[in-house]
Amino acid sequence: MLARSLVAALAGVVLSFAFEPVAVAYVMPFTLAAYALCTRELRSRAGFVVGLAFGVGFYFPHIYWMSPSIGLPAWLALAATEAFFYGVLGALSPILQRLRAWPAWLAAAWVAMETIRATWPFSGMPWGRLGFGVVDTPFAPALAYVGVNGVSLLVAVLGFLLARLVTTPRGDERLFTLGSVVLVTAASVVPALVPWTLATTGETTVAAVQGDVPGRGNDVLFDIEQLTQNHVDATVDLADRVAAGESPRPDFVVWPENSTARDPFEDATINAGITRAVEAIGVPVLVGGIVDAGPDHVLNQGIVWDPETGAGDRYAKRHPVAYGEYIPLRDHLPDSWVNSGQLARIPRDMLSGSRSTPLTIAGVDVADSICFDIAYDDGIKVQVDNGAEILAVQTSNASFIFTDQIEQQFAITRARAIESGRYVVVAATNGVSGVIAPDGSVVDRTQRRTQDVVVETVELKSGTTPGLGVGEALRAATPWVTVVGVVWGIMLRRRKPTASAQTQPTAETEDQPA
Repeated sequence: MLARSLVAALAGVVLSFAFEPVAVAYVMPFTLAAYALCTRELRSRAGFVVGLAFGVGFYFPHIYWMSPSIGLPAWLALAATEAFFYGVLGALSPILQRLRAWPAWLAAAWVAMETIRATWPFSGMPWGRLGFGVVDTPFAPALAYVGVNGVSLLVAVLGFLLARLVTTPRGDERLFTLGSVVLVTAASVVPALVPWTLATTGETTVAAVQGDVPGRGNDVLFDIEQLTQNHVDATVDLADRVAAGESPRPDFVVWPENSTARDPFEDATINAGITRAVEAIGVPVLVGGIVDAGPDHVLNQGIVWDPETGAGDRYAKRHPVAYGEYIPLRDHLPDSWVNSGQLARIPRDMLSGSRSTPLTIAGVDVADSICFDIAYDDGIKVQVDNGAEILAVQTSNASFIFTDQIEQQFAITRARAIESGRYVVVAATNGVSGVIAPDGSVVDRTQRRTQDVVVETVELKSGTTPGLGVGEALRAATPWVTVVGVVWGIMLRRRKPTASAQTQPTAETEDQPA
């Protein structure tokens, strides 16, 4: 089992290379094949250990950016928690591999594992899903047809079919498996020949402002007033360029998350700065603000600030980050923990938003996402179902500005553009901001740690792609499919000794494995 664990851990490390910064997505099926082979024909306890080794090999490198940015304990705790899920799947893998069509059953279990760990425990961690890693491959257009979860399923099926090909002796079954590999691969790349497109209902010109973060650039709390002032200055400068005819006039402007890291309704200086910027540009600005919600809570909001009517419609972040924006089980933790280190920077817990309709900004229906929200399935789909014509991402990645998290999140955002069939406007405090087309291509983007403004005219889209519906259906169905498969696999194991006893096998057959 030691050899299997070492091979599984190595396969996990290789899987981490499928994502940014290396981004060699073609290794994914082969690493999954190794996962299946390493957990094959083991007892569930041994399968758990081998699966855990794979998870450790994958997830610790994949989110290593947490260590230098948030801290070593947070990285160790989160990576270990996520690796545990790969261990649980490893325990189920030998059971599911008893079924005749086991590559499909195990692939469904893989998707179930990805979607469960993306939401649990607490707010979960959606990073590392296979569907996020295909944006620069021929598999990418399939995101519009089957969604992130569907692409994860296709990649997993392909990988597990490769494992079955290795274990199947020559003959008709091997030819069938080889044909299945070809069929799944073909089905995955056909959307590249017939990409899904949505109807265009109009166009809008939008500006994404990246004001930059004072100081070293990795702490939005270093100088809160100057942080907001940077975004005010960048917006006023844009207004000057528009007046001089050097830039097109935007219909609306997007500021990033934490562009006001203090309540703009309570802080007169910050409120005045926003008002000055909005009046200068003369169009609505989607401001990112931390808003008080009582003595013990805050809200992380996108606020539509109109030059005539002031603050109006709002979107609140749906998925605050555990131990980054709120402290789970705060009342049950020792005061010495809560009041020291990184946790001391979270004196109040951030509440979750539940908005299901898009924001209306300058007559455009905008589906907002704040930072990590873009990696979750629920918020985007419900806003698109309710008429969103474009996506906006307000993000503050300053804590991770020196790490690979920046590019990983941008790749996830590109996957969401393809899945939803819509343009995405990204505004970040100090990188990376930009505009992404519905095919995932990058129309424009900024560099890190700069003050910059991206202005682009983009098409507005109506309708929904199949991918959003298929992805949601898979999220709901795959856990139940996994339960059925595991029960069936257990029943098959229990039935075999009975059948063997009824046929009264010879000594020769008794030595053969069940």
